[in-house]
Amino acid sequence: MEFLIAFLGLAFPVGIVIFFVILSSIKQVNQYEKGVKFSFGKYSGIMGPGWRIVLPIFQSWVKVDMRTKVVDVPEQETITKDNISVRISAVIYYKVVDASRAILDVEDYNYAIFQLAQVTMRNIVGEVEMDELLSKREEISEKIKRIVEKTTDSWGVEVESVALKDVILPQNMVRTIAKQAESEREKRSAIIKAQGEALAADNLVEAAQKLSSTPGALHLRSLSTLNDLSSDQSNTVIFAVPLEILRAFETYNQTKK
Repeated sequence: MEFLIAFLGLAFPVGIVIFFVILSSIKQVNQYEKGVKFSFGKYSGIMGPGWRIVLPIFQSWVKVDMRTKVVDVPEQETITKDNISVRISAVIYYKVVDASRAILDVEDYNYAIFQLAQVTMRNIVGEVEMDELLSKREEISEKIKRIVEKTTDSWGVEVESVALKDVILPQNMVRTIAKQAESEREKRSAIIKAQGEALAADNLVEAAQKLSSTPGALHLRSLSTLNDLSSDQSNTVIFAVPLEILRAFETYNQTKK
């Protein structure tokens, strides 16, 4: 009886310890996560969603979020290929596709991607001119994505998208671009006006040929113009005598002589 009491007295605290050890060994992995498990410091596998057992002291684990993450690359000041200082910022979307490599191959993949994106963005912008930076932002973003992705593939991270968010130019450059745009608009306006004048000249030539080929047509046109002017009493009308009349008088005088 005394032995049984002693055994129960010893078993009870041991059972309590075992219970708490098992309770502390239960780890929850959410649906959007994976767990990288280590046994005696060595990689021993990936834990999927659900409750998993990780023995204290002997085993450890690292939780990895598998959802798409967004990194807001802060404003960077750099110089373009044509020596213009600009400030740019970007956004990177990425997600972990291999949890084991993201933990085993790089110390902090989030910080590494953040730094890599900054360096790559500055380097790419330094290889293009300002006009390309403003007009080909999607192409430049895609180029940054390819370069970043080439490095992050070995980390088990997939870069989904890179987008240049803001491109800020110096104020003097903004004024210069505005003047350039205004000059381009004036140039197009002058070209359109010149094309209109050329078309009008062609029409005038055609009209003159038709009037000269028809006897009395110019006189009728002159009378029509006088009729239009007569509606306004404030106009002073200078009547131009058609050349046909002058030529008729000239022919008459020559015949009389």
